[in-house]
This record gives sequence, structure tokens and C-alpha cells, in this order.
Amino acid sequence: MALASLQQDPAVRVVSLLTTVTAGYERISMHGVRRELLVQQAAALGLPLHEVRIPPQCVNADYESRMEEALRAHYANGVRRVAFGDIFLEDLRAYREKNLARAGMQAIFPIWKRDTRELTLHFMHSGFRAIAVCIDGRKLDPSFAGRELDASFFRDLPAHADPCGENGELHTFVFQAPNFRAPIPVRTGEVLNREGFHFCDLLPEDAR
Repeated sequence: MALASLQQDPAVRVVSLLTTVTAGYERISMHGVRRELLVQQAAALGLPLHEVRIPPQCVNADYESRMEEALRAHYANGVRRVAFGDIFLEDLRAYREKNLARAGMQAIFPIWKRDTRELTLHFMHSGFRAIAVCIDGRKLDPSFAGRELDASFFRDLPAHADPCGENGELHTFVFQAPNFRAPIPVRTGEVLNREGFHFCDLLPEDAR
């Protein structure tokens, strides 16, 4: 939704997507989504993809070093602003702004301070579709892993959970969106528990 909001602004030109991939696992860090699906997502958006490789159990110093290297490469190509989908965590915003400042860049937050329940309604009514791929078992029942974020999903969420997962309750994979050229066909696989995080493996529809 943050990207879709940026793309509606005539003063903004989005030049690249940027995400971290855990080396060896070939999956998006924290989400556990297969790299193959990440590539399909970028293709559906029609945008270049910059993958930042990080090691398993990556410590902050390594993460920040590799991100700074990636950001400086974009700075050299004229990029001065980096957008994030954060909504209300002030400490995370300050962390991002501090790291970008070291590279001479500015952070922007297209959906900052939007009401998260209003955002979920916008999400459903605008044609976005997503699956919960990672659940923090300390904050949400593991049964939510692998479920689509539809009306029943949001209705079943406990009152303490933020519907956008802003407090880390859940991470998602968007497989259909109004800014996609076409939906990404996926199916759910097994759910694994890794140190209290419950990951639902998403498989490309043609995978056997």
C-alpha cells in the first residue's frame, strides 16, 4: 500500500525495490518467503529488484553495513529518498532516519499515522490480497499462519493484535494488488515453528 501510494504521486518516480535475502536459505529475511516468489512479485510490479544478501542470524552491525553499501550505490545513481511502509513505531522510524542520514539520504513514510483498521478496509476494498506467512507465536495464535487476509481473518484477530501487524504480530506476502500486472499464483505448504515464529511455506502454483 505504501508503494501504491507513492506511485499515485506525480512528483515521485520509483526506481527500485530493495529487500534483504538470507544467504543460504534463499528466502526473504523475517518473512521466510522463497526468493523465486520475490522475483515474481517484482516482475508483477514492473520494477527492478535490489537484493541485499545477509547471513543467517545476522547481527545489526552486518545488516547496517550491507544496507549502507546498497544505499550508497543508489545514491551514486541520483536517488536521495527511500520509502518505508512503517505506520506508527516512532523508534523504528528514528532508526531508519538515522541510518539513511549517514548515506546522505532521506526516509519517507507514505502511510505514516494512518489508522490501521482503516488501512485494512482500504486493503480489502482496493483489490489487495495477501497471505500471512510468518506469525510471532508470542503475540498471535499460530493458526493464523497460512491464512489469507480477508474479512474473516481480521474479524478473528484478538483485540490486542494490530490488524496490520505493526507490532510484529505477523508478516505477509501480497500475491495480488491493483499495481500488479497480474496476480502471482501460489499455494500454501507446511507450517514450521522456528524459535517461536511460525512460518507457512508458500509455493509457486506450478511447484510439485
